[in-house]
Amino acid sequence: MVAVPPGRVTLSDRRTQRSWPVEVAPYELAAFPVTQALYAQITGRRPSAAHGDRLPVESVSWWDAVRFCNALSERDGFVPAYRLHGEGDDEGTERGESVEWDRAADGYRLPTEAEWEHACRAGTAGPHYGPLDEIAWYRGNSDERIHDVGGKLPNPWGLHDMLGNVWDWCWDVYDPEVYGSYRVLRGGGWFDEHWSCRASARRRSHPTFRVDDVGFRVARSLTAGGDVRP
Repeated sequence: MVAVPPGRVTLSDRRTQRSWPVEVAPYELAAFPVTQALYAQITGRRPSAAHGDRLPVESVSWWDAVRFCNALSERDGFVPAYRLHGEGDDEGTERGESVEWDRAADGYRLPTEAEWEHACRAGTAGPHYGPLDEIAWYRGNSDERIHDVGGKLPNPWGLHDMLGNVWDWCWDVYDPEVYGSYRVLRGGGWFDEHWSCRASARRRSHPTFRVDDVGFRVARSLTAGGDVRP
């Protein structure tokens, strides 16, 4: 885990032409997306379309990521960050299920999109934290396949694959008035053109969605509360 300093980030949405600032408290973020080896170790499952221990886990839903965070917290002796309610608790289904984030918990969780963008930028101001071919696997250099984590240069804070390889699920609901429960995806993937692999690019998907270029990485709060909106 990499300690991420506090800061302020301005999020923006091209569809609505809206922007909004967010104050970000200090937190920790995994240096790499969750790998298939770690996912299998914690869950006993290998859902990915491509196979390799060092490949990012993909074909995982937002709900899969939430449950993984809780299971990893329990293994490591932390208080789980998420409280799951409804039919999915025992049946492993998202139907009728809801989730609550316990912001006082010290367990693993998904980053907020403000935390994600703050960490991705790592103090830089442009669309990328370095030349894209040197930091990201995307359609222009991936041979249209996923790659092992850590194969490209990290950003200035030591975080790898923040852009490209797999999209990262974030905690946030994208736009509840228009898209309901759809959650935010960030970072771009191995099949995306360069314009999708930008620090500010936002994508959305239903929390049950699974596809071979979407994964996640875990965060941990260092202070209760996560990011603080103005």
